[in-house]
Amino acid sequence: MFVPTGEIVAAARNAGAGIGAFNVITVEHAEAVVTGAEAAGRPVILQISENAVRFHHGRLAPIATAARCVAEASSVPVGLHLDHVTSDELLDQAAANGFGSVMYDASQRPYEQNLTATADAVRRAHRQGLWVESELGEIGGKDGAHAPGVRTDPDEAATYVAATGVDALAVAVGSSHAMATRTARLDHDLITRLRDAVPVPLVLHGSSGVPDDELIAAVRCGMVKINIGTALNSAFTAAVRQRLDGDTALTDPRKYLAPARDAMAGTVAAALRVLGS
Repeated sequence: MFVPTGEIVAAARNAGAGIGAFNVITVEHAEAVVTGAEAAGRPVILQISENAVRFHHGRLAPIATAARCVAEASSVPVGLHLDHVTSDELLDQAAANGFGSVMYDASQRPYEQNLTATADAVRRAHRQGLWVESELGEIGGKDGAHAPGVRTDPDEAATYVAATGVDALAVAVGSSHAMATRTARLDHDLITRLRDAVPVPLVLHGSSGVPDDELIAAVRCGMVKINIGTALNSAFTAAVRQRLDGDTALTDPRKYLAPARDAMAGTVAAALRVLGS
């Protein structure tokens, strides 16, 4: 069933649980995420990033329509989220393409520019009924909030949330994007202080590199929306590689996409069980 992202996140927050948000690149990703969520009996969020839209020749509608159709056929609540949007033109396409939420990303701009741009994006998105997440970046590094060693300051986060009106905030507490190994260690004391400082749900980016015990502790300390992308692609690619290595004459893509989809679904189910534990 298709449900607005904000409702799914609010329900998870009220229950003291984490909600998994998984990046979708192909239709097989969307199918795998929903299959995994159904197996775990947990709600889930499908995320399509600006980079994924670029992969689809800059056309949002085809992949968004496919993902929403998969969501609507699901037996569990599924949200649709447009992720890491930097383009105002893309932001303005979100509501018309069925998205319930967007993550507006001005994190690599200086603080004041981030705040001004995000506040404007929030006003525009809220007029269209969209729930808005943002990321507080440029705290100690030009690479944004997830540069190595960078951490989000609770007082600055509180000021930023009040000034922008965002509905959720992605914070830097020790994870990094595109991690292929699960070795990240999070600052749980900082998560607790951020939870107490801001009135909106906290979001953890780069969660593929975070071990299960760290994710459980992070949710207990106040993290709500947990973004996972690289772990799906790792499972997908490993399954495809194994299938093709085992049969070098194989040409039918269904024969290697099916096990890849199954591998991603297993990854999703396992992660959701951890987040809901």
